[in-house]
Amino acid sequence: MENHHTTLQPFFDYLRFEKRYSQHTLISYQTDLISFFDFIMVQYGETPIQQLSHSYIRSWLAGLKDEGLSAKSIARKISTLKSFFKYGIKTGLLQQTPMAKVITPKIEKRLPNFVADKDIKTLFDHVEFPDTWKGQTERLILLLFYQTGIRLSEAIGLKETGISFPNSTIKVLGKGSKERIIPLNPELGKELEEYLLKKKREFPHLSTDVLLVTAKGKPLAPRAVYTSVKTYLSQVTTIEKRSPHVLRHTFATHLTNNGADLNAVKELLGHSSLAATQVYTHNSIDRLKNIHQKAHPKA
Repeated sequence: MENHHTTLQPFFDYLRFEKRYSQHTLISYQTDLISFFDFIMVQYGETPIQQLSHSYIRSWLAGLKDEGLSAKSIARKISTLKSFFKYGIKTGLLQQTPMAKVITPKIEKRLPNFVADKDIKTLFDHVEFPDTWKGQTERLILLLFYQTGIRLSEAIGLKETGISFPNSTIKVLGKGSKERIIPLNPELGKELEEYLLKKKREFPHLSTDVLLVTAKGKPLAPRAVYTSVKTYLSQVTTIEKRSPHVLRHTFATHLTNNGADLNAVKELLGHSSLAATQVYTHNSIDRLKNIHQKAHPKA
């Protein structure tokens, strides 16, 4: 593997420092590329990168398929290789990419799960949240997920200074250290204001600027937030996935179902491309088909 190290390291540095990918994403790129080059080494021996044709890549992917890897995982590996060879062209290491003839497997388009309106209503109007610091924080984070569509990591990283009460907005630090501003509805603004007042009383000497804290005044742990979201959602819905991400999907689905412009939804979610946002239009189209069939005499 050592000999690939010199080829791969500049690419990993590029992903880390220029693309500002998260540690999690970097690790998946590294895993994919190292396993690919190990395979090439074992099957074909020392092979200069310029000689890697699409048939080498296909044989690696075929092996993974035989091992029972899902279409989604194989698609991820193809996308890793595409990025790597594209980088090779960009830096003049390669003339052309061997990926042109590699076909990404069809992935079953699973529509994002979302929580029905009535269940959301039940959650915030009827579910008992304990009257403790933990209970209040859990209720607030659920409201934030549902009303702003932010990611788990973004919610944990929210800063007190990121809230502008006069403008009714909150600043979110997204993937690749990109900031975005999300509007707060007046009700949520009020809840945040109350939370901050209680926080000053509860923790007068807090040194952290993090908005949401545990009963000990520490930033929230991802695992704990995940668990509490799952617990509360289980009380109101039977959908399989009961995670913070499902509330993000719910936020986006409700927006698109109510006619929000897709570009606006993209901005609110902090997606870097419209493709990621387009999955929500499928939900809307299915809904429109239903309405059409029920309401149109000729349908």
